[in-house]
Amino acid sequence: QVQLVESGGGLVPPGGSLRLSCAASGSIGHAMAWYRQAPGQQREYVAGIGHNTGYARSVKGRFTISRDSANNTLYLEMKDLKPEDTAVYYCHDITLNSWGQGTQVTVSS
Repeated sequence: QVQLVESGGGLVPPGGSLRLSCAASGSIGHAMAWYRQAPGQQREYVAGIGHNTGYARSVKGRFTISRDSANNTLYLEMKDLKPEDTAVYYCHDITLNSWGQGTQVTVSS
């Protein structure tokens, strides 16, 4: 069972940037994704990567998903952050159906 550990969350003002990382204990999967869950809301898809990349409409053009297979790490580069991006962000290995523990992102002035 591959373990996923997210990091890089924090408190940023609106318009700020963050880069989230997801380190895999073994080989990072081919099909990976980022999800997020805001308080009182369901977990939602943010971005995915496999042969191609895909993004939720709400983050397209602001977020970039990437993968460093040599270092078994998944990234999510987030720019122009908005208060509605506030959530716990989770890394997900689609093939293994594995989840990380999440990292908190708070966008507030």
